[in-house]
Amino acid sequence: MIEPPAERADQDPSDRFFDAAIALLRRVRDEEGAAIRAAATAVADAVAAGGRVFVFGAGHSSLPAQDVVYRAGGLALVNLLAVPGVVGVDVMPATLGSALERVEGLATAALDTSPARAGDVLFVISLSGRNTLPVEMAVHARALGLTVIAVTSVAYAEQTGSRHSSGTFLKDHGDIVLDSKIAVGDAELADEAVPAPFAPASTVVTSALMQAVMATAATDLARRGIAPPMIRSGNVDGGHEWNGRVFEEHRERIFFRH
Repeated sequence: MIEPPAERADQDPSDRFFDAAIALLRRVRDEEGAAIRAAATAVADAVAAGGRVFVFGAGHSSLPAQDVVYRAGGLALVNLLAVPGVVGVDVMPATLGSALERVEGLATAALDTSPARAGDVLFVISLSGRNTLPVEMAVHARALGLTVIAVTSVAYAEQTGSRHSSGTFLKDHGDIVLDSKIAVGDAELADEAVPAPFAPASTVVTSALMQAVMATAATDLARRGIAPPMIRSGNVDGGHEWNGRVFEEHRERIFFRH
């Protein structure tokens, strides 16, 4: 394990946060390389075989999921598997989203009414991996024949209890597991003048994990002689025209435009 740099009492909080985030990113790079390559291979295999890629995350875990959907510089075939009420903090009150993560049957219904099918890849992103929704999502997806890539912090399974009726965690149901290494509580800083730990880094690290997988998958496809379907920025000349051609060519596998 790579330890973060020692904190100094006089160090600026922003410097402390950057140091903590950089240490986490280095640890993930050094310890999760094999899992990243395995996840990228699964994505490339699905794309090459005519399959699709889906991503799901609830609450703030939806942010890294959304970051690889319809993304300039990203693969065009990545689709958000949205469950109403839990995509980010888009419901009022926001606490409703947290409550929905503990409702049984919601993930199963969402998957059964989605276009996902056997042979596709589904990333299930959940920092704690302990709630009913992500566990059920992973279990049902595998039963349907999807390859499940669990993106989570394994530390939660070691230090907290499951909220799923099986007593299991998301990590127990992934064909491939990507460990974000985030500590329980998702707060990198503490200060005696601040009443609780603060400065979460899970979004930074998990987004980097997702982008690393997609970058590796794109390169993998190219090395197989398959042009990866990439999205260009709409803010560069010719970007919209390029994307229009990609969307048309792969319209049967892109669902964020329907």
